[in-house]
Amino acid sequence: MPYVRPEQIEQAKRVDLLTYLQTCEPHELVRLSDRVYTTRSHDSLKISNGKWCWWSRGIGGRSALDYLIKVRGMTFPEAVMRIDGQAVVVPPVPSKARETAGPRKLLLPEKNKSNDRVITYLRGRGIHGILIDYCIQTGRLYESRHRRNAVFVGFDPQGVPRYGALRGTCGNRFMGDVSGSDKRFSFSVPAKDKSTKLHLFESAIDLLSYGTLELLSSRDWRRENCLSLAGIYKPKKNIEESTPPAALMQYLKAYPHITEIALHLDNDAAGRLAAKTIQTLLPSTYAISDEPPKRGKDYNDYLKITLGIRRPQEIERL
Repeated sequence: MPYVRPEQIEQAKRVDLLTYLQTCEPHELVRLSDRVYTTRSHDSLKISNGKWCWWSRGIGGRSALDYLIKVRGMTFPEAVMRIDGQAVVVPPVPSKARETAGPRKLLLPEKNKSNDRVITYLRGRGIHGILIDYCIQTGRLYESRHRRNAVFVGFDPQGVPRYGALRGTCGNRFMGDVSGSDKRFSFSVPAKDKSTKLHLFESAIDLLSYGTLELLSSRDWRRENCLSLAGIYKPKKNIEESTPPAALMQYLKAYPHITEIALHLDNDAAGRLAAKTIQTLLPSTYAISDEPPKRGKDYNDYLKITLGIRRPQEIERL
């Protein structure tokens, strides 16, 4: 039986399951909603609020250590050695304590020496090199060292990183937020000069796709402000009881001179509902236009169709 040191055990006990899967097995993680995840191997296993539960078996826990022993069948030393040195240590925080605690520390993954895989991935999705270079140079984008994910970084008005979105670059659809992310400060690209208009998107890649289309149309892609919502905005069933997206309200607070908002949300039921809700909730002092992509589900679809990246049969189905 392998020997594990006491400090290895203590470190392993502090790693929650969500962090472990995001860092070490992103292909196994499936996002169901804003705060709920499951796994590809066991769809009845749910991860939420720092805990996990395998409902079909009636077992659960908090840590990745519990998961590897109870679900994967590893011995205690094997599980400790599997975790050791691989996952970011994030102590599970009880939900009640989280409500009263101050801002959580943003635990951005370590940077890789190069951004080659991220650049190749984004170029494959049609994003122009000028936009990729800008994001890398300004610290808004980099490649993580261990999993080589694309990391999109959001900053507060003081230029402090407050948000991180992860996107898999190896053919999987892994997406997630970096631990400690504050969605109020999601990925954005401010206008080069003061502008009164804001363009709103669901994701960073949609934002960059729109910017690429602007560049290809010989327009300055940074002439106006652009903001992503860090995922799908889900209003309440009764629109009047909903609140606008936190990222949007924070941006409008930071840039009070903005008077126009263009909504570039997805061409699906969720995107259409989100656009309608935002138009309903925001004050009439804002001039709001609904501008979904002309073709495809989202702006990256639209960009790829424009560039001819999609296969003809895929285009016909849109």
